[in-house]
Amino acid sequence: MTPPDLSVDLLESCADVPAGLWPACFPAHLEGEWWYRCLETSGLDDQFRFFYAVVRSGDRPVALAPLFLMNVPIDLVLPEGLLPLFRLLGRVAPGLRYQRTLFVGSPCADEGTVGVLPGVARRPVLERLADAVTAKAGAVGAPMVVWKDFRDSDLPDLDWLAVRAGLFPMASFPGTEAPLPATGGRQAYFAAMKGSRRQQLRKKLRRSHEAVALDVSVERHPPPAVMDEIFGLFWQTYEKATTKFERLNRRTFDLLAAEPVSRFVILREQDGGAIIAFMLCFVLDGRMINKFIGIDYHRPRDWMLYFRLWEAALDWALAEGFSSIQSGQTGYAPKIEMGHSLVPLTNYCRHANPLIHWIYARVARTIGWATLDPDLARFLAAHPECAPGAIVPPSGGCPAD
Repeated sequence: MTPPDLSVDLLESCADVPAGLWPACFPAHLEGEWWYRCLETSGLDDQFRFFYAVVRSGDRPVALAPLFLMNVPIDLVLPEGLLPLFRLLGRVAPGLRYQRTLFVGSPCADEGTVGVLPGVARRPVLERLADAVTAKAGAVGAPMVVWKDFRDSDLPDLDWLAVRAGLFPMASFPGTEAPLPATGGRQAYFAAMKGSRRQQLRKKLRRSHEAVALDVSVERHPPPAVMDEIFGLFWQTYEKATTKFERLNRRTFDLLAAEPVSRFVILREQDGGAIIAFMLCFVLDGRMINKFIGIDYHRPRDWMLYFRLWEAALDWALAEGFSSIQSGQTGYAPKIEMGHSLVPLTNYCRHANPLIHWIYARVARTIGWATLDPDLARFLAAHPECAPGAIVPPSGGCPAD
């Protein structure tokens, strides 16, 4: 039973969160107040509406959870085989094609977080938060609630909550993370890869170096002219992507570029100096977040700019002594090839309509990595032991091959 002294305030600006709660609930290794402030002030109102749930014990703030409201295209969450049915149903009930949803989490962060102060019991906080989220969803006309992209370490508490709050679990796109060696540099990183992957990656890098000479720089606060080129490459890459959740604008990039944690890894063609690829990274408590990239896809394919960009970022991360590189969701084939591990993430969902909830819960049972992404389907066909819930091999991890 939830303690009666727990209450929830739902705020509409991160600036209204009580002083000190952000760093206490979202410590340095997480995207914190600065991240949510940038999104909130980027002019993304046509896509998202942001809220911040502050849980109090009496008058004392004890927990913080970011929320956002979005009209989600159903194409983003259903397996390809089920889309024709739902598109057909959408002709009769248009609401089935765009699901108004209140999320617990962030639209652009790879992992969901409910920050709870040390020493505070987590499950009562989650239960009170779930009640407040459900009530808010009704108030803003969102029949769907989703607790977005939570790690396996959160699942015992969320499984407990699911029973009490009527949530069903659904597999999400996994995250990707590349652990970095403490010593030995690039040679040690390559040595930890499976031989076939190492050979293929070195071959691609060698061919790229033979095809084009590039200059590499890692920059903070690029000037407006450079930001123009960077955003142009980002937009080119966004347009090419098959999975699109958020649509960022130039203001988002300008705001993020001003943050102390931000770095831009930039590739310039030596002949002429044009920027042909970039990676926007965040440096968070000794690890690197590979957040956004942009590539000039008009350049020859044998330049293999994706791999050259990774090489540049890897060399910088190793030189800085970072412990890992987190590279986000989607685009799995090259990430696996470059030494990333897959990080299982799970959504917890609830629909206000009991019949639709029942249907969605059963559809969710059919969703897995293999249905979400063809790269993952091919990977799991070769390595079924790497599926979520499978027994981990004796080596302690899944081979990236």
